[in-house]
Amino acid sequence: MINSKIENIYGLVELISIRDSLRKRKKKVVFTNGCFDFIHSGHVEYLREARGYGDFLIVAVNTDSSVQKLKGAGRPVNSEDDRVLVLASFRFVDAVCLFDEDTPAEIIAALRPDVLVKGADYKVEEIIGHEQVLAEGGEVVPIPLIPGRSTTAIIEKIKKLAEKE
Repeated sequence: MINSKIENIYGLVELISIRDSLRKRKKKVVFTNGCFDFIHSGHVEYLREARGYGDFLIVAVNTDSSVQKLKGAGRPVNSEDDRVLVLASFRFVDAVCLFDEDTPAEIIAALRPDVLVKGADYKVEEIIGHEQVLAEGGEVVPIPLIPGRSTTAIIEKIKKLAEKE
């Protein structure tokens, strides 16, 4: 485990067991995923809103190697251990896990969440896992993003500041 002092960081097998327990108690599980390289206010608002769609929020985080494949050289800026630790510390995030695949398709198939959430920069039909979640009677929710609040924008601002020095 990444940090044994943080109790809501799990592996997939543990999450499946938790999901089964929640389902028996008629609790609604919400799932989202992302790189979460620089945690910023846009992430906080997004995750807080995501949690409002159910009783238990699972956040799957791309591993360092997965982020590098998606975002290119120089990313992630923060290690997977750091990114997971920060996310697990939010009171509205119930569980965090890592995934190494290019997409979260496998973890979504295994967890079968009741609600699948992504940023509204994706249309429902573009969200990985939407077909399975909808086929099982769940819902897929695109959450509007806060303009100007993105990791890319932060990195660009830092680069511009560094160029001025």
